[in-house]
Amino acid sequence: MARFDDSRPEMSAEEFRLLRDHVYSHCGILVHEDMKFVMERRLWPRLEVLGAPDFSAYHRYLRYDANRHVELEAAVESLTTHETYFFREPSQLKAFREELLPILEKRNARTRRLRLWSAGCSSGEEAYTLAMLLKDERRFDDWDVEVYGTDISRRVLAMARRAEYGPSALRATSADLLERFFLPTGHAKVRVRDEVRAMVSFGHHNLLDEAGSQLVAKMDAVFCRNVMIYFDQAARRKVLRILRDRLVPGGYLLLGHSENLLNLGADFELVHLRGDLVYRRPELPGLLGSEPR
Repeated sequence: MARFDDSRPEMSAEEFRLLRDHVYSHCGILVHEDMKFVMERRLWPRLEVLGAPDFSAYHRYLRYDANRHVELEAAVESLTTHETYFFREPSQLKAFREELLPILEKRNARTRRLRLWSAGCSSGEEAYTLAMLLKDERRFDDWDVEVYGTDISRRVLAMARRAEYGPSALRATSADLLERFFLPTGHAKVRVRDEVRAMVSFGHHNLLDEAGSQLVAKMDAVFCRNVMIYFDQAARRKVLRILRDRLVPGGYLLLGHSENLLNLGADFELVHLRGDLVYRRPELPGLLGSEPR
């Protein structure tokens, strides 16, 4: 097959291996062998920005240049996609709202505090969706509530903080929800209302960063949906260990519907809800004995 652009450098098998391993060691994202052409195509613009003549020079830049950390983030940015939308996977959200939120309300009645983490939040749609669910519930109106969204991409975090979205992000949002939680901007986009934005904060975070994760508060529930599809088994185990550590005992982990913990040896309990399956960090003996199992 003819190359798309012969003026651009081709990535050798060795260059692919070096770059793939470097990205993996940084953030656990595994670029499979059959993705070599995709990696080549997506990193070409980075070579042009830096004036690197080939991928070997680019790899040396990532390893040794004073700005290597900034460039590594740009490389990861180029290799990942951030497709998501509001009210994604509605059956899981319904189960969370109808079955888990009443449990969390009862369990946290003394502190009247609730912490949710949207890990790998992309451009913020899922974090804001959680805040909207809480707004709709009203049971937490006078509570100390925070939804924390994190992502490894600073570009999508800037989009999340801007909170302006177009039709694609809203394709599963009903007219009623659109009316109540968004304001038109006049540019074929809408903006999340301030009262919802005030419930959500965003931060840059690498899910494999154990030291950085210690700065994340203990959470009542973590949504990490369609994120670990980028990781291999070893990286998934590490991320799950970190997420488990950041959950309170009895806290819940919600994955995407195409994900599960089979063969990962993760220390979570599988919880059968009426409408979904979720995972839970085991409770400390005797601490939460009133919670239904």
